[in-house]
Amino acid sequence: MSDKMRITILPDGSIKVQTDEISAPNHMEAEALLARLEELAGGKTEIEQTGHEHGHTHTHADGTTHQH
Repeated sequence: MSDKMRITILPDGSIKVQTDEISAPNHMEAEALLARLEELAGGKTEIEQTGHEHGHTHTHADGTTHQH
């Protein structure tokens, strides 16, 4: 896995984040970074899944659970 994130500020001022697959040791930190970025930027968030061939479910420390 490459553990890479690409952050681009688009001409309209929106922020685009693209990620490759993130390894298990870095996954929670990557999720936390994206959540903080979303919190600071405000506005609407859209998520587009691309190229992931597997899925999993995990639970965060605050009790929220979601799937990828």
